[in-house]
Amino acid sequence: MIETHAHIYDEQFEEDRDAMLRRAFDAGVKQIWMPNCDHETINGMLALENQYPGVCIPMIGVHPCYIKENYEQELYIVEALLSKRPFPMIGEIGIDFYWDLNYVPQQEEAFIAQLRLAQQYNLPICIHSRNSKDGQLNAIVRCIELIEQFGWSDLRGIFHCFSGNLEEAQRVIGLNFLLGIGGVATFKNGGMDKVLPSIDLKHIVLETDAPYLAPVPHRGKRNEVAYIELVAQRIAELKQVSFQEVVQQTTENALHLIHK
Repeated sequence: MIETHAHIYDEQFEEDRDAMLRRAFDAGVKQIWMPNCDHETINGMLALENQYPGVCIPMIGVHPCYIKENYEQELYIVEALLSKRPFPMIGEIGIDFYWDLNYVPQQEEAFIAQLRLAQQYNLPICIHSRNSKDGQLNAIVRCIELIEQFGWSDLRGIFHCFSGNLEEAQRVIGLNFLLGIGGVATFKNGGMDKVLPSIDLKHIVLETDAPYLAPVPHRGKRNEVAYIELVAQRIAELKQVSFQEVVQQTTENALHLIHK
């Protein structure tokens, strides 16, 4: 399996990170893709890349929740790193209406700036799109609109932690993006039981978002990469296919994305 989204550099793993990773490897995880948040997460992420070369794979980008007044400095750091060494993906980037609406214009500017970087380096992107607490502001739709306005037909990537409806899933797929499916698929009211049966496996990749959003039966506790097995099992149930078919197809999807 390929874990396409885990914050394994997070301080929640400080006490048992190597043991946590060993459990992931024992569960069959072959690669772990690490999304970046801002300049403070880069060193920890790159240290894990050095410790587990070819296994722990770093992205580079500025997470929308970390976009503040100094967002241009954060973007400069990303640009500088991209000019010095290769990364397989820009991420995680996007729009977050959940936590703080004060910097939404800056989030949008940063998103567009990072789409330009993706085009410049011909890289896929990893999108964070979280709706407002009242559900009135739809971040998935806003990201789709910004991508359409940007207009680069070769733009591709993953809508991480996808939790939208079937229509939104189809719009995402129509833009040549994959759906990142994680623990929400196991939640009773997560809504994925109404979406995934209608989505071909070729449009799906696996993720955990560890240490966040642990799947059932670990919901509410610290998430970890080994739990990706539970996500794959749930997708297999909803799709009425074998666990192995889910693993094989999602792995192919992930590898094709970063080696395209």
